[in-house]
Amino acid sequence: MSSMGRRIHRQLGDSKYLPVPASAGSFFPTASLQGTPFDYAKRRVRIRHNISAPLGVVLLLPFVLVLLVIRLVQVPSNTSLLPSRNRLPDIRAMNESIDAPFVVGCQVPDTSRPRANAVLVILARNKELDGVIDSIKSVERHFNRWFHYPYLFLNDAEFNSTFKATIFNYTESKVEFGVIDKELWDFPPWTNQEEVKESIALQGDAAIMYGGMESYHHMCRFYSGQFYKHPMLAKYDWYWRVEPDVKYFCDITYDPFLYMEERGKVYGFTIIIKELVDTVPNLFRYASGFRRSRNITSKGMWEVFLQKDKEEKESGPKTSGVGDQFRIPDPEMIDPEAMNGEKYNLCHFWSNFEIAKLDFFRSKEYNDFFEFLDRSGGFWNERWGDAPVHSLAAGIFLAPSQVHYFRDIGYRHTTIQHCPGNAPRKQLPRTPYIRDPKSKKDLEEDRYWDQWDIDRENGVGCRCRCDTDIIDVEGNDGSCIPSWVDAVGGWTSD
Repeated sequence: MSSMGRRIHRQLGDSKYLPVPASAGSFFPTASLQGTPFDYAKRRVRIRHNISAPLGVVLLLPFVLVLLVIRLVQVPSNTSLLPSRNRLPDIRAMNESIDAPFVVGCQVPDTSRPRANAVLVILARNKELDGVIDSIKSVERHFNRWFHYPYLFLNDAEFNSTFKATIFNYTESKVEFGVIDKELWDFPPWTNQEEVKESIALQGDAAIMYGGMESYHHMCRFYSGQFYKHPMLAKYDWYWRVEPDVKYFCDITYDPFLYMEERGKVYGFTIIIKELVDTVPNLFRYASGFRRSRNITSKGMWEVFLQKDKEEKESGPKTSGVGDQFRIPDPEMIDPEAMNGEKYNLCHFWSNFEIAKLDFFRSKEYNDFFEFLDRSGGFWNERWGDAPVHSLAAGIFLAPSQVHYFRDIGYRHTTIQHCPGNAPRKQLPRTPYIRDPKSKKDLEEDRYWDQWDIDRENGVGCRCRCDTDIIDVEGNDGSCIPSWVDAVGGWTSD
């Protein structure tokens, strides 16, 4: 045998694999008919010229890959295709000595108790029917299918027959429709309408959000100080405001009206954020002036709406250097937006969701406050929203213990949402909610809600499945939750 032949013989004879001609497209192992199947599986297969692997691994690899793919596309009944737990933002725990969630996680709805004297109020127009339907479907699915609270629809014009007939298809609860009297909706008699309309037009020219829409100004004023005067609301003690095009993410398996009643709560919110500064340039001045003129002492809520200047708190106000003993401020250092040394931080409860005791709005104190603001002309000359008006009123008249953060209620309106995270070990199986068993869309929608999010540490929600296209407002820069938390005792976890 030649020297080259001996080299080839040594390489092949001592090797555990034999190459097959390239035309075969792969490498196959040599296999002796002697030995156990385990020995056979250990024989190595050349994958590339310098890479080999045991035959058993090569044969099993396709089956492992198939099983992995099947596992990835399956979604367990209590999870959703969200980022992993480690990638979700942390939920911080709050001090609960003053205000705690009424219920953490799920409970079996107790429908044996008498309902509160409460109503769900929707201000809408005929053209908003589709958005109203979406809101009702969400409220019914996550809350009212158990508790059956009535709805009151309000409009500054008559609801048409199509609107009314369609609403009855989406709820079994009592439904009422009311028209808003012009006295509650239109310009008050003391306004100069030509001047007011010119002011509104100028706001539109300045691109102030909704500032150029006369109807929006009417709506803000109506919700600020008129809605509770509507005769169809007179028989109710509580109201839950529902807007068109809102979405709820979590099941509410308890009656929030009864819990608020029993715990002495007056006003409830789920989102607190900053207002657009151009819409309320002078609102805080009037609210602060009202409070000072009545010698009203804060009960701890007013501070929620004050800007906290750490530098000024540590060093005191800057002075001109002349007459320092009298602390004379330098005129150039005076903040034109401050009032009596206080400045509005623009925080407000987002009132498109609020649950409140109507006696709060009906009180003489609140109506005096509204009248004071109304006479200033700010609802027309500026674009004051009902949200900051309600919020500053709460700051003036209420204590933190009278306000409740519905942290467990997942909620979305436009591009802002709050999602509480599901409470660990406190989820319960859900009962399907299918309006029409023959409807493929209804069946698919119910399957969607049957795949709720993973539990999260410090989560408080029940069977929440939140949208993932936007982040939770609670941890956002525009959120005012830190101001609220300061008022109720601070954070208890990082």
